[in-house]
Amino acid sequence: MNKQIQLQDLGNKDYKASWEYQEELFKGIVDLKIQNRKDETSLPTPNYFLFVEHPHVYTLGKSGDLSNLLLSEKQLEAKGATFYKINRGGDITYHGPGQIVGYPILDLENFFTDIHKYLRLLEEAIILTLAEYGLNSTRSEGETGVWLGVGTPFARKICAMGVRASRWVTMHGFALNVNVDLGYFDNIIPCGIRGKAVTSLNVELGVERIDENEVKAKILNHFTQLFECSLIRS
Repeated sequence: MNKQIQLQDLGNKDYKASWEYQEELFKGIVDLKIQNRKDETSLPTPNYFLFVEHPHVYTLGKSGDLSNLLLSEKQLEAKGATFYKINRGGDITYHGPGQIVGYPILDLENFFTDIHKYLRLLEEAIILTLAEYGLNSTRSEGETGVWLGVGTPFARKICAMGVRASRWVTMHGFALNVNVDLGYFDNIIPCGIRGKAVTSLNVELGVERIDENEVKAKILNHFTQLFECSLIRS
């Protein structure tokens, strides 16, 4: 089993280009696994972790409801935003500046073959990161992601998650709001969930801006401990 993960920070990158790059890495892992089984070999499969920040974009998961997008095509253009229907789980979400997006592209057979556990560990990495900023975040039953104020009238999501997995290989991942313009969430019904708000780390801490590189470092620290892996920076 290969528990090394290649870390790449793509900076600010167009959503479609990032999606295509994910698909390329994903396909490379799947193809190697198929070849290993065909040839009865055991060449190690690679793992990747991509950090990226996207320009304004709305994405709809494969089981999502298009009516949860509250903008017309012209209104999207006016806001400088794009829209894609994609192949992850979940409903609609927003990505944009000030948001840390993480795409782990892992062969789970290098770790454990349990998608439920995988999602819970992703959530836990974010929960532990937010705890370092003094925030008590948690899961919300039946609603993937990380939340604040669960069980109160002020429940609000701070991190959305949606993944795809095939042959135990993952793609897509999480989006943590750090310094986000929350007004962009007013144009959708986030994750198809009515009556619950969305928040950002800087808003919760009452500051103008949080150091995003510091947040990334904290996420990676918890991720590597939870997945018992090591990182190779590339």
